Amino acid sequence: MNARAAVHPIEQESYAILRSRLDTSDLPPLTRAVVERVVHTTADPTWVGDLVAAEDALRAGRDALLAGAPLVTDVRMVAAGITAHPATIALDLASAPQQGLTRSAAGIRAAVAQHPDGAVWAIGNAPTALAELVRCAEAGLLRTPLVVGLPVGFVGAVAAKAALRASGLPAVSNRSERGGAAVAAAAVNALLYSEEAA
Repeated sequence: MNARAAVHPIEQESYAILRSRLDTSDLPPLTRAVVERVVHTTADPTWVGDLVAAEDALRAGRDALLAGAPLVTDVRMVAAGITAHPATIALDLASAPQQGLTRSAAGIRAAVAQHPDGAVWAIGNAPTALAELVRCAEAGLLRTPLVVGLPVGFVGAVAAKAALRASGLPAVSNRSERGGAAVAAAAVNALLYSEEAA
């Protein structure tokens, strides 16, 4: 499941440059893998102070993915960036608009009904999707080894990520408005590609 083609020389050079500018050697192995892949993906070293991750949550998520656990993403753009593991796309499950719910939130609600226990979740687009996921967990509708909560936006993103961290769910998130599909996919890929022993 985590099999991957040989690393391209451009990626190797990119990581060499990254490590010449940024010392991540004090980070735990999977946290380091996530931080470095996000920095590599964005060419932005300031992610180091913005990302919030717990090594045990990353390990649980990695172990679950490598054991074949479902991966659920909020949108196709996140799924498109993760080629080593199939994903269910919550937005595709959204039915007709529901009162008080965005389409993204409705998709998450439907995905939780399909995958209430054991799926890894990667939210990289809509803050309302992450907020709904947290609500479902608080209502006892969801158990998960890991939530990658990295939606982007000026409206609701910071609050949704703060709610995720406050919820006690095992998670990786960030403190700022930044995020997005590429960043969420990078965090998942870091776990799938890590050579750190399971």
